[in-house]
Amino acid sequence: MKVALELKDFAKYPFLKESQQFIREYADTIGDFIGTNPGKIALKRATGRVSDALGLQEEKAPDRVPTERFEVKLEVAGYALARVLVSCQDDRSIIDRLCRYEAARAFRYLLDEDDDKKEMVASSLGIHVSGRSVPLFQYVEMVSGMREDRWRLVNREVDSGRVQVNRDEMNELIREQLRVILARQLPLKVPGQVCADLQPYLELITTAYQERLIEDMGEVEEGSFPPCIQAILTALTGGTNITHAGRFALTAFLHNIGMDKNQIVELYCRAPDFDVSKTLYQVEHISGRGGTEYTAPGCASMRTFGLCVNRDEICGKVNHPLNYYRRKKKRSSFTQRSG
Repeated sequence: MKVALELKDFAKYPFLKESQQFIREYADTIGDFIGTNPGKIALKRATGRVSDALGLQEEKAPDRVPTERFEVKLEVAGYALARVLVSCQDDRSIIDRLCRYEAARAFRYLLDEDDDKKEMVASSLGIHVSGRSVPLFQYVEMVSGMREDRWRLVNREVDSGRVQVNRDEMNELIREQLRVILARQLPLKVPGQVCADLQPYLELITTAYQERLIEDMGEVEEGSFPPCIQAILTALTGGTNITHAGRFALTAFLHNIGMDKNQIVELYCRAPDFDVSKTLYQVEHISGRGGTEYTAPGCASMRTFGLCVNRDEICGKVNHPLNYYRRKKKRSSFTQRSG
């Protein structure tokens, strides 16, 4: 049975082909559209959408789903232009955050949909839903980026080649599938002139994002590095070859706290097997250039890799090197103010 879409569905799920067709009448090209009054309004909404995705909005009112035709068109256009903006920036970490934001946004709406509407959205994403199950081959592909034990196939009920899932799990699978699909689509091939025209908007987003990173993590403070990271860094700067796991942990950690990729590459200069092109490729891959922005391994993984060393009293209170860094920086800052 074909599900009839309402106007508000285009606003809730702007990634649907029906939603994209809905705004085709606006203009023939992006360049033409952004020069119109509706285009300027949509650009403002697109900038706000990216800002929300990057966590730049301190307070945000609950989403109000528009129902009027013009408003719905602006909402869908705002989604489309948000994808254009992050494509012009070509920063994988920003792209990844927008994909997660859009997937989470759709997820919130799906929670209140009936099964027919939910299956229609799932089908548009290539998920072959049947009741409360999905094909085994598709399930394995969909959960490849989901780390919780409950998603492991050994913990699932499989019947006739289909994996059984409950209502809430289906919503989560749709969210993850949408994130993966959006990530594969971006960055878009945007004409250079369009990116040039959008430069003022791009600069606003970039500046605000950099300021937020500094606010969240502050300036890089090596004295607050956890013992495990300190040990890897000491070995590296001492000219000792470190393991692949050690390189990954160090690079991801330094990227997560806001260190520039060129600064990270410079640290590897003392490694006996240093190769600038290979090192730059590896750093960019871990930083998100390859499609996924990686987070430094948690304490449990560091122990598994044999990288957990020189534990101190803070280590006993945290479960992740980044949490150690935040906690020690706060303690250091408090001590300085008190002094």
